[in-house]
Amino acid sequence: MSCDYVALANSGVQQLKPYQAGKPIEELERELGICNIIKLASNENPLGPSPKAIAAIQQELAELTRYPDSNGHQLKQAISRNFDLDPAQITLGNGSNDLLELITRTFLNSTNEAVYSEFAFVVYPLVVQAVGAKSVVAPAKEFGHNLQAISEAISDKTRLIFIANPNNPTGTVIAKDELCAFLDSIPADILVVLDEAYSEYAMDDAMPNGLALVKHYPNLIVTRTFSKAYGLAALRVGFAVSNPVITDLLNRVRQPFNVNSFAMAAAVACLNDTDYLAQTVALNAQGMQQLTKGIQQMGLGYIPSKANFITIDMGEDALPIYQKLLHEGVIVRPLGVYNLPNHLRVTIGTESENTRFLLALKKVIQC
Repeated sequence: MSCDYVALANSGVQQLKPYQAGKPIEELERELGICNIIKLASNENPLGPSPKAIAAIQQELAELTRYPDSNGHQLKQAISRNFDLDPAQITLGNGSNDLLELITRTFLNSTNEAVYSEFAFVVYPLVVQAVGAKSVVAPAKEFGHNLQAISEAISDKTRLIFIANPNNPTGTVIAKDELCAFLDSIPADILVVLDEAYSEYAMDDAMPNGLALVKHYPNLIVTRTFSKAYGLAALRVGFAVSNPVITDLLNRVRQPFNVNSFAMAAAVACLNDTDYLAQTVALNAQGMQQLTKGIQQMGLGYIPSKANFITIDMGEDALPIYQKLLHEGVIVRPLGVYNLPNHLRVTIGTESENTRFLLALKKVIQC
C-alpha cells in the first residue's frame, strides 16, 4: 500500500529546497582523502573560542542532567546590561536562524507577503515559503539593499520586511540616516526585521545600531547572533530585541528549552570578554586588508564588505573554480543559490589561512 507523502506536506514545504551549509572539513576529507584543509566558507571566527567561554562551559558540565533555564534569565540579564535593554524586550533563539523562523511563524500565513532584497540571506525565502506566505523580492542596488525598491514592493498584504545589515552574502551596508528615513516611512502594521548577524564588524558612526533604534520604532525587530564575532557557532545561540508585546508573542511560539545551558553560559562569558571581541574585530580588519590587496593583485573584482567575509567576482562561472579549490584543500562558498553564479564568498581567516587561500586561488585561475 503506497502513499504520496509529499502531497501530505504543507504546500510551501513541498517546494522547499533544504538550506545548503558550507561543506564541512570532515566531508571533504572523506571525499578526496586529503588533510590539512582550511574552511573559509561559513563566516566562522578564526580566532578560536574565548577562554572565558570554555571555562563557563566546563562549569556547566556538572549540570548535564538538568534542563536549561527555559526563560534564559542569566543570559537575558547579561544582554540587558551590555546593551541597555529591558529583559522584557529579549527573545532567545537557537541561533538567529531560529529567531527568523519564530518571527515568520508568528506573523505570516498563506494570505500574507514578506519583502526582502535580491541577493539577501537565503534563509528569508526558506522560512517564508515554509509557512505558505508569498515572497516579494525587491531589486538590489550595487549588490545591496535598495530601500526605495523595497518601499515600492510593499502592498496591502505585506506583513514582514527582512533587511540584513551588513548583508549576507555581499557585505554591503545601509547607513543610519538612510535606514531611519526608511523606518519612518513604514506603516506601523508592517514589521521590519533587521538582521544584524555581522554588526560587530561594522560599527562606526555612520552605521545604525539596531538595538538602540527599537525604542523609537515599535514595529522593529532586531536579531543578533553569538555565532560570528563571539565565536560560538557550534553552540547555536542568538537573541531578538523588540517591543515587549512582540516579544511576548514570539515566546508563545518559541519551543521550551530552545537554547541549551552550555550555549547560554558561554554567551554570558563572551559578553564579559571585551578583549576577545576587540581581538576578533582587529584580526578581521587586518585579514580584510590582506585579502583585498591579494584579490586586486590578481586583477579580480570584489564587493566591498563591512562583514567578516568578502565576495569575489571571478568574471566567469565560479563553480569550477570552487571545485578546484577543494582539491587544494580550501573550502569557500559558491553563490549560485543567490543568483551570483560568477561569485565566491570567502570568510576572513587567520593570516596564514588567508595566504594559503590567495596562493591556491592564484594557482587554480592560472590552470
